[in-house]
Amino acid sequence: MKVEELKGLFTGKTIVDQLMELAHLFPGKALFTTSFGIEDQVISDMIFTNDIPVETATLDTGRLFPETYKVFSETIKKYQKNIKVWFPDHEDVEGMMTEKGPFSFYLSRENRLECCRIRKLVPLNRALAGKLVWVSGVRAGQSDNRKQMDRIEFDEERQLLKYYPLFDWSLEDVEKYLKENDVPYNTLHDSGFISIGCQPCTRAVKKGADFRSGRWWWEAGSLKECGLHIK
Repeated sequence: MKVEELKGLFTGKTIVDQLMELAHLFPGKALFTTSFGIEDQVISDMIFTNDIPVETATLDTGRLFPETYKVFSETIKKYQKNIKVWFPDHEDVEGMMTEKGPFSFYLSRENRLECCRIRKLVPLNRALAGKLVWVSGVRAGQSDNRKQMDRIEFDEERQLLKYYPLFDWSLEDVEKYLKENDVPYNTLHDSGFISIGCQPCTRAVKKGADFRSGRWWWEAGSLKECGLHIK
């Protein structure tokens, strides 16, 4: 199915209905990946509350915050649904850390991208193997780079459709949904953490700061991406 065809099918439908349509069109071939940020928690609530048969998975990089594991646990407890966990290859991590130490990513952008590739991209590609649709919590308002994306895209490299249900939502929309539906969320968001990734690579920022400014802050002028969505 082409991007424009799917956009046509989605016209006038709620996000829940769109997710149900995906599950119907691509049975067993749609995957939602969550990092337990607030956007992802909204989508998880929609999928789990409505029993939509879209597989949900997460990448455990081995460097996550304790608060991230807490909201992971709270999400399982609330919805009583399974979330598939994907880890990096242990030999790749062992080799990188043996050769370069535990904080090589601070030394150069090349090293940081290597770490992201081993801990995120490789496990993600394993998770997406055989899938036809990838659902993600990307919002246009998260960064200038993401504004250039589209709500439904085709990933040429992975040969699958990418769907961002909350692409047109504002941060206020997301926060309102969480509150109204009593959705578990990462409490780091209350302490100035906007975009939450690995612990050594994420810090709190001042209110109103750019969405990605708390990620890889030592890389002035970089794209502030790990390669999952933008190369």
